[in-house]
Amino acid sequence: MSGGAELISPFETLGIVSCNPKKKAFVFLLFQVFILEGEAPAFLVNHLENGHSNGVGVKSESEITEISVDIGDRTFVIGGNHERNTFSIGVRIHDKNSNNWFSPIVLGTGPKPSKGYSASVLKQGRILVIKKGSACNDSIWFLEVDSPYVREHKKLLRKEVVAWSKGVRGNAEKPIVISGPSGVGKGTLISMLMKEFPSMFGFSVSHTTRSPRSMERDGVHYHFADKKVMEKEIEDGKFLEFASVHGNLYGTSIESVEVVTDSGKRCILDIDVQGARSVRASSLDAVFIFVCPPSMKELEDRLRARGTETEEQIQKRLRNAEAEIKEGKSSGIFGLILYNDNLQECYKKLKKLLGLDGVALVNDVEKGINLPTKHTVSKLEDKIIVQETGEETRNKVVLDLSSLNGGAPGRTRGILVEAIKF
Repeated sequence: MSGGAELISPFETLGIVSCNPKKKAFVFLLFQVFILEGEAPAFLVNHLENGHSNGVGVKSESEITEISVDIGDRTFVIGGNHERNTFSIGVRIHDKNSNNWFSPIVLGTGPKPSKGYSASVLKQGRILVIKKGSACNDSIWFLEVDSPYVREHKKLLRKEVVAWSKGVRGNAEKPIVISGPSGVGKGTLISMLMKEFPSMFGFSVSHTTRSPRSMERDGVHYHFADKKVMEKEIEDGKFLEFASVHGNLYGTSIESVEVVTDSGKRCILDIDVQGARSVRASSLDAVFIFVCPPSMKELEDRLRARGTETEEQIQKRLRNAEAEIKEGKSSGIFGLILYNDNLQECYKKLKKLLGLDGVALVNDVEKGINLPTKHTVSKLEDKIIVQETGEETRNKVVLDLSSLNGGAPGRTRGILVEAIKF
């Protein structure tokens, strides 16, 4: 075989490193039968030039491929035909000490299956996974196996956990979380911001399990979801925050925020204090702003001026507002606090806090990474070198991963790309 590939024995393939002679004889006989019947899988090992990763790729006639990566006393097997969920590639772990296999809880939105993979171990408990032959905006993924996010969820769930994150080149402005009691004017401030900077800001579309009302469109007003599906996605860590209201679930998914960011806009989340607390506890790196009224008397006057609530509703909103203001000021969730005593002055302060009082900032739209379909991978410090294979071309793509930020269960950003043509 070419390209440094080598055959491996059926015993290694089946995970049988040491067993009694009778068992080995049976396996060998079984393997010979498969060969005689012409159904034997062609096992191939593609070595990465990486001291930490063996990069084993197992390929059968059905073109289902998997890659295995060694980290310490564990082997992580990514892909293959063992996964039950065909919408995302599977992950298994082999413990070398106990010789046991198990399937971890997989958090985040993972990549769809591909015909081939390359892999390399990085710092901070990450595995870089490159999908061969995939679209440029779907080729780079990170599997976190020992990151702070994974370690935190291992403690919470008391089970083995891994988490996926999609790789994106370049960086983006932090999302903005704006909270405040009902009637404080935060909605008006956000509308002013959106009107003045329409190309810079966008809202994430929330999920709900309630039925759509007349004139409501799926994906525009809400993502209308099946309750069981949404509960499963909440369990899988795909939501930043959620709440149950009158038997229906409402929430903000990580993907809905990332989609806004991918479009080149800065995402604004208008959520209550409890929702902000959940977002603060997540991996999302955001700016947290709390809007306060100048006084409770002023807030009451504003609520009454609306003319939309009954006296009982007004009193309930005032009680809730008092609790929210207390928590907003003292909880440590919010790094920035605005007092809306004068709308125009408050808006000027908001723009200054966001760096918009001078030159308007423009985010980069998510850019895909064009990688050669056939390639080898090597690693040099914080750089991954993707070398095209073939007789006619020998192009290289260098991925600089020294400035990564973000991570599971959202995007991993900060990838720098340099293409070298020969």
